[in-house]
Amino acid sequence: MTTRSAEHTTFVIERRFKAPVSRVFRAWSVPESKRQWFACHGDWTPLEYTLDFRPGGAERNHVADTDGLLHAYDAHYLDIVPDSRIIYAYEMKLGETRISASLATVAFEARAKGTRMLFTEQVVFLDGYADNGARLQGTKIGLDNLELFLERETSPIH
Repeated sequence: MTTRSAEHTTFVIERRFKAPVSRVFRAWSVPESKRQWFACHGDWTPLEYTLDFRPGGAERNHVADTDGLLHAYDAHYLDIVPDSRIIYAYEMKLGETRISASLATVAFEARAKGTRMLFTEQVVFLDGYADNGARLQGTKIGLDNLELFLERETSPIH
């Protein structure tokens, strides 16, 4: 018998990018762009990726880890204000087991030298899943990848 539980936590990550808000927002909203940076494990195998970026739209990112275990991310967009904010809810599964549900808000502010982005996630880990900080770490890695993507996008081609 599975013991049912719900462990809540919230984390906030602030990032500053040299790119203007419109470019940072586009990196979140264009499927070809987001797919390039939205991963925290480069050695995992992509299985399925879709992005329908609009209120009521959905995003799916399914990958297999090095042992072949499915890591499934399925999101639903609740609110989108271009160049200002994105609010979405998502669930994560390992194999067929739901391990968490989250509400995420991404806020963008123009700054003199680029963009200030504030990422806030309210997450509930389910039924004894011990995250041990992996979600925060993975999110930080993903946002590091976003920064690298934005830098590559403006680098001159040699």
